[in-house]
Amino acid sequence: MTDPNKMIINLALFGMTQSGKSSAGNIILGSNDFHSNFSPCSVTKDCCLARSYHLHNFMRRGGQEITLQVRVLDTPGYPHSSLSNKHVKEKVKEALIHHFGKDGLHLALLIQRADMPLCGQEASPHVQMIQELLGHAWKNYTAILFTHAEKIEKAGLSEEEYIQEAPDTLLTLLNSIRHRCIFQYSSGNSFNEQRIPILKRILEFIKENSYQVLTFK
Repeated sequence: MTDPNKMIINLALFGMTQSGKSSAGNIILGSNDFHSNFSPCSVTKDCCLARSYHLHNFMRRGGQEITLQVRVLDTPGYPHSSLSNKHVKEKVKEALIHHFGKDGLHLALLIQRADMPLCGQEASPHVQMIQELLGHAWKNYTAILFTHAEKIEKAGLSEEEYIQEAPDTLLTLLNSIRHRCIFQYSSGNSFNEQRIPILKRILEFIKENSYQVLTFK
């Protein structure tokens, strides 16, 4: 029986190699479930689902305190240093169906380094993969999480100024997803200090979608 005072949100992480994807997943979970370290090649080779501990009194819904649990699917970097694009897409598609086929996906997080903005005339490969796997509704279920956002501060820019000066490719993507973006600051912030603002923003986006989910067959 479903507990009305408990909410589970399902997230999937996408991004390029060394974008900070697995590290961001660990921050969202509040744990170290995903293997994350600096490497000149892709670290993640398989899709991995992890669950957070229950967060009590984190949010209210209908006047009631809701216990929150987050499920996060980490995916291999795309393009990958040792796996073909076709193989990665097949792995991710299978994982989405297996883990979220019935319960659905609340949000896909595109992990993007703030110091390496999207450039070029066409959508990047990892954006194209999201479009292919999520289908025509991808715009409604995608947000960008900018890692290394402390480098924006070091450059003397605010988040708004960073967006205003972003390349056209990034601005086009942000316009497509209704400017749903999150900035992750690492320097000087504890794990929990990074986690709470990110979770609050994620919940804002999910609420904007009226808690709807994207299912997979």
